[in-house]
Amino acid sequence: MDLTPAMRQYVEIKEKHKDCILFFRMGDFYEMFFEDAVTASKVLEITLTSRNKGKENSIPLCGIPYHAASAYITKLLKNGFKVAICEQVEDPKKAKGLIKREVVRVVTPGLTVDSDNLHARENNFLAGFSMRDGTLGLAFIDVSTGEFRVAESNDKEFFLNELAGLDFKEIVIEENLKKNNFLKSFPRRSVNYFPSDYFDHDAAAVTLREYFPEDVLTRIDVKGHPAMTEAAGAVLRYVTETQKDHPIHINDIKWHNTKSHLVLDDIARRNLELFTTIGGDSKTGSLINVLDETTTAMGGRRLRWWLSYPLVDPEKIRERLSAVSGIKEQHLLREDLRRALSDIYDLERLGSRVSMKVASGRDLIALKTSLQALPDIRKLICESGSLLISSIYEGIDEMRDIADLIEKAIVSDPPITIREGGVIKEGYDGELDKLISLTRDGRGWIAALEDKERKKTGINSLKVGYNSVFGYYIEVTKANTSLVPDDYIRKQTLVNAERYINQELKGYEYTILNAEDKRKEREYDLFIKIRDGLTKEIKRIQKTASLLADLDAIVSLAEVAEKYDYCYPSVDDEDIIDIKNGRHPVVERMPLTEGFVPNDIRLDCDKNRFLIITGPNMAGKSTYIRQVALITLMAQMGSFVPASEARVGVVDRIFTR
Repeated sequence: MDLTPAMRQYVEIKEKHKDCILFFRMGDFYEMFFEDAVTASKVLEITLTSRNKGKENSIPLCGIPYHAASAYITKLLKNGFKVAICEQVEDPKKAKGLIKREVVRVVTPGLTVDSDNLHARENNFLAGFSMRDGTLGLAFIDVSTGEFRVAESNDKEFFLNELAGLDFKEIVIEENLKKNNFLKSFPRRSVNYFPSDYFDHDAAAVTLREYFPEDVLTRIDVKGHPAMTEAAGAVLRYVTETQKDHPIHINDIKWHNTKSHLVLDDIARRNLELFTTIGGDSKTGSLINVLDETTTAMGGRRLRWWLSYPLVDPEKIRERLSAVSGIKEQHLLREDLRRALSDIYDLERLGSRVSMKVASGRDLIALKTSLQALPDIRKLICESGSLLISSIYEGIDEMRDIADLIEKAIVSDPPITIREGGVIKEGYDGELDKLISLTRDGRGWIAALEDKERKKTGINSLKVGYNSVFGYYIEVTKANTSLVPDDYIRKQTLVNAERYINQELKGYEYTILNAEDKRKEREYDLFIKIRDGLTKEIKRIQKTASLLADLDAIVSLAEVAEKYDYCYPSVDDEDIIDIKNGRHPVVERMPLTEGFVPNDIRLDCDKNRFLIITGPNMAGKSTYIRQVALITLMAQMGSFVPASEARVGVVDRIFTR
């Protein structure tokens, strides 16, 4: 097929991204061609047309407006596709011949930072798995927040539990692990198989050193954990290749150590209905639905993590319970904190968007608004008696310098895009101010020219106008063309009028249009400089965001405790669970005709080590058994519990069938 230069360019780029739907930027649209157009038109339910329609060399074509791309990308991701974003990387006005285009990033189910493609209160994890000498290595990362965790185990069951429990959105794994059928139970996952050299240990160590300082690598003991190192290296390599950059916000690694948490396998999570109901797969009717009164997305994710991984250290549990108790007992403080926290946007994901160079003017305003709320939040918790709340107070960085910079530089209501101007405030940059003045004062200049030309020609109906095709013009009705001066040059003929230009208007047109282009270019350059400068502050943003997430989760648990009359559980390391008037936290919230009947329970390693529960169908046996598990779990996550009194000796695992 005889292809145009643009189509040859498309084919060359598509060849490098065969596993993606290629969004090829053409002016104000992303266009798709050939097989991509056929596939995308069906999934996105948009019209399939063709380039050179009706001719022998016609090419299937479909397209979407570039400013609406996010919603279409979301739909493709949900259907299991990857999307390669190919942008025009040079100004079309300055291009000599074919406009240069490049893929600037690849969006995959596990690698997205657009809010439209993410669940606000859930992490979006990409995981990597490796096996070396019988040892399994696990690494998982959320690029939308920068969280990065690693683990290593000889236990295949651990591997499968983590795969299911953490709800990974995408997986990177060695080809030779296909035969192990690790992923047989997870057909819906987006799985990427790579050859073994993608997991090469030496290459992985080099990749890790590109991302992290030596003290971080020493802390996680890269040399002593080859399987983990290979999994981590493969994940980071995949991130770098798809994002076409080294995301600065990925700057720390944490061990995912199940020994410090109560273990819940996927069966237990599902049967206890922690996050969704068994039957309808709905959040309504789950434990998280009862406990989540957070006011920020970060707090929602943190509470979800606490529920997924309850603590087993009595001291840490009591520390969290003390913080919840302190907030619960101060009703006005709790209300003020909830109100103040509601002004906080998703700082974790805003910071990530800044780091990955996709943050818009509106993102920076959201960042500024969040930072401006921090002084009030710190003031509210400054006299807390809780050690945990006090540490949050000490750790929050108000970042007034960042807030002041954004306040000074960015308009309060910026446009969606950053290339069309209107983003930077007047007074921030002298050169920009001159260009703004020149473009704004143009209206006055046009009015003055129009008045002068009317007097000069005696044509009272003469007017000076502008359109995007012909630029500026002087319009004279056909009845008055005999009065047109000799220095007028005809530009366009209409049915009832003629349009002209003279030397003065021609000179002004060049000046004003040039000024408008220069203004947009100057604003874009200033915005990029500001955004790039903020990337140096990512660690400050991340630290404060994490502390605010803790605070919001604590306030949520305090709100629930007060709202539903929960009690402060006694937590220790004795082998005793003793609950008085316990209730099922979810069932009691249902519209029951006779209300929920509380129950007692005592379990120990002496006379009550093993209990058999009997009764007729629908008598509440399962509810009774589940409520003991849920009360134990809630206590160990640091929550008050639905009972009049409760003593919980920490457990290391909950089993269900």
